[in-house]
Amino acid sequence: MGVALRHFFRLRVGQAETILKKPRLRQQQTTCKLQPVNSAIIVAAGKGARMGAGTDKLFLEVAGRPVVAHTWQRFNDAKCIGEIILVVRSGMQKNFTELAAKYRFQKPFHIIIGGAERQDSVSNGLEALPPATEIVAIQDAARPCTSEALIAATIDAARDTGAAVAAQPVTDTLKESADGKLVLRTLDRSQLWSVQTPQTFRVEVIRRALAEVRRRGLVFTDDTAACELIGQPIRLVPGTAPNPKVTVPGDLPFVEALLRSV
Repeated sequence: MGVALRHFFRLRVGQAETILKKPRLRQQQTTCKLQPVNSAIIVAAGKGARMGAGTDKLFLEVAGRPVVAHTWQRFNDAKCIGEIILVVRSGMQKNFTELAAKYRFQKPFHIIIGGAERQDSVSNGLEALPPATEIVAIQDAARPCTSEALIAATIDAARDTGAAVAAQPVTDTLKESADGKLVLRTLDRSQLWSVQTPQTFRVEVIRRALAEVRRRGLVFTDDTAACELIGQPIRLVPGTAPNPKVTVPGDLPFVEALLRSV
């Protein structure tokens, strides 16, 4: 074998050894992560008994549209909300579907049936959340003036603390009565707050709280009360604008004035 040919083979063998000694690159494993979502549950399955027999307060017209349409619009327009779950009474699905078409709500939504109690309706709503939901804001359907700023503030607070609630410090003097006729005593209002909605949670927190409520056989009309049961801290989030709930006929003029002022 000639000198040139031997040199050629030595060169090729050396290159092969160098290649074999190089560490192999690990094949990168890629996983598709779901992007976190903030969702809203609008609870619209109540009976509205205080409004009077045969009256569905959610469909009373105020400022040009039904009360619940205003509430839905607030969450439809809120940039911090990705998807909406509406929990309604059985037989009302068509009414809400027609609302969505009439007012051209664009945000993804699902309409599901509520339960016997508010906590059952909220639980049904939680079951319908998208898998990627990290934070959920639970809203009274009859609270149509909630601002986007307040929704966003409760989401930020819930992300930090686990649970948050829109609230206002009590400004009226409060009296306690044992029989509804005579004053027992005056309460110290300096530590009292009136809570509203949205009541906003990390999803795993409110699910755990409601599971404990069911385990104990209790009934709560306030979602944050379930969190108190498990010792979950709850952040109070004051709002800068009125956020009333339509409960009795006398609420309508005030709510109308607020909606028309926007």
